[in-house]
Amino acid sequence: MKILLIRHGEPDYAIDSLTPKGWREANLLADRLISLPPAEGYYCSPLGRAKDTAKPTMERLGKDLEILDWLREFRAAIADPETGNRRMPWDLKPCFWREDPILLDGNRWLEHPLMNSDTPTPAQVYKETCDGLDALLARHGYVKEGALYRCENNREGTIVLFCHMALAMTIIGYLTNVSPFLLWHGFCMPPSSVTTLVTEERTKGLVSFRCFQMGDTSHLALGNEPPSRMAMFQEVFTGTDHTNAT
Repeated sequence: MKILLIRHGEPDYAIDSLTPKGWREANLLADRLISLPPAEGYYCSPLGRAKDTAKPTMERLGKDLEILDWLREFRAAIADPETGNRRMPWDLKPCFWREDPILLDGNRWLEHPLMNSDTPTPAQVYKETCDGLDALLARHGYVKEGALYRCENNREGTIVLFCHMALAMTIIGYLTNVSPFLLWHGFCMPPSSVTTLVTEERTKGLVSFRCFQMGDTSHLALGNEPPSRMAMFQEVFTGTDHTNAT
């Protein structure tokens, strides 16, 4: 089984949709997805930028799109240790997380005081995300059993999730037991990119998930569309600490 995690196209946050470039990305993404065997299910965040990214694909496939509320962007904020202001946890400066052993620990990162400085807390949103994912996987025959999943009918099917970068990184962290901080800050998924998780079944009936490919934008290259840098901070310091947002 494969899980395709698809980040929305370049966003226009003012209207919760896509920029003109984002719409071009969504159409090139559709070219890619309709060339694949039909998925077992197509699922989407309730936010407009994700639904609009899925729209060209679903129209061309003639398939139904199921909206899942837990696929909305990871919305828990924390208190910035530098300013005290409310900030998304994936926007912390490296000096506040790279040398903190708790934040780097896949089993302990939620114990850090920063993770309980706002409501909803990261722990609450993380649980909501993990519970939602496990419920979805159970619908497809993959039932959580300890650190693995029990599946008596593992197969070469696919499920497609149209969502957001931080949320997708959270899913990867949960399935691979890696702290999301390492993924949120150390990797990037460009808009409209495709990330592929694949099951490995080394013991009959017990599967784990492995990240086979992250942030692939080959569909954009085929359409001569450069990838967007939305979500990246400045490459060279410009006097302010800004990001192109997620």
